[in-house]
Amino acid sequence: MKTTRFVPALACAATLVAALAFSQHPSSQAASDKPQAPTGAASHGAPALAGPAVIHPDEKHLRNLRQVTFGGQNAEGYWSPDGQKLIYQRMNEAEGVMCDQAYVFDLASGESRRVSNGKGRVTCGYFLEGGRRVLYASTQLADAACPPPADHSKGYSWPMLKGYDIVSQALDGSGFRRLTDTPGYDAEATLSPDGKTIVFTSVRDGDLEIYTMATDGSQVKRLTHEPGYDGGPFFSPDGKRIVYRRDAHPDAASLARYQELLAQHLYRPGVLEIWLMDADGANKRQVTHLGAASFAPYFHVDGKRIIFASNNPDPRGRNFDLNLIGDDGNGLERVTSEPTFDGFPMFSPDGKKLVFASNRGGKTPGETNLFVVDWVE
Repeated sequence: MKTTRFVPALACAATLVAALAFSQHPSSQAASDKPQAPTGAASHGAPALAGPAVIHPDEKHLRNLRQVTFGGQNAEGYWSPDGQKLIYQRMNEAEGVMCDQAYVFDLASGESRRVSNGKGRVTCGYFLEGGRRVLYASTQLADAACPPPADHSKGYSWPMLKGYDIVSQALDGSGFRRLTDTPGYDAEATLSPDGKTIVFTSVRDGDLEIYTMATDGSQVKRLTHEPGYDGGPFFSPDGKRIVYRRDAHPDAASLARYQELLAQHLYRPGVLEIWLMDADGANKRQVTHLGAASFAPYFHVDGKRIIFASNNPDPRGRNFDLNLIGDDGNGLERVTSEPTFDGFPMFSPDGKKLVFASNRGGKTPGETNLFVVDWVE
């Protein structure tokens, strides 16, 4: 099996960088997972750090690096409301976890345990109800088996699996609830600061658009209507705005290719920019103009700055770093300088820590782990 720097196995924010890297480098091959149900244990340990996972001298905002996952592919680490836990997705064939599943890491104990039931494929976890419940997207209601790997014989495309629906459950697995029930793709769900509104991405109307709904799945409202992919949404700290990524198509031919692939439940990303809109979908405006693959945006707690991942200044490269930019599009600053991959950043609720995914310190070229650092202004 040939590996690359970062090859997550399913469609969501955590898999977007793989699609971007491969679409820009069609000679690459993805590491494939085996089409069988996962059999992994409910927890995994933390062996000693196996490589030089360090803070580089010019990473001036970062202090006290702590690695919290070890081995396999780990991504999309998101904080609990009290800043004491992280939910993330993990796949590790060495442990028998052949499809991504949802795990929760406790910062105090250092323990990590699986919270999803091991069925289907899981992505895009987030805490709900003050951290007592979690939500995530899963294919388990369509098929309990691990979906087969995507066919990359005609270039890398992101499989928009039809069976993804958003579900929620208590941390102990009880109280399972289905929140969406459409034949297409529902995923990328996050929560408003007041805990009342879920924002998510769906293809239910024939295009990849952003929607909101109540936490019980009711009151669905579509926020974006422009052709092309809109997704990866997060609320601002005051809940009044939403930051997201957008793949706008420059011409009719590009849009037609996008729509043709989408009809086959596939998506091949290209240039992505960071956008903002009001929580009701009004006042959309573009924040970045980098012409690169910019994704995974998240607000700083001051509500005035946005952190995101991008392969700027080399749009065809695979080196993704974290960047910071003002919500007015000014003051672009590079935060990390790891020569492989850094992505999926999220500030802790108090703004004092940052969690992100990185290839730094990996034992193998395909290993991606989560790291927590102190944030320094």
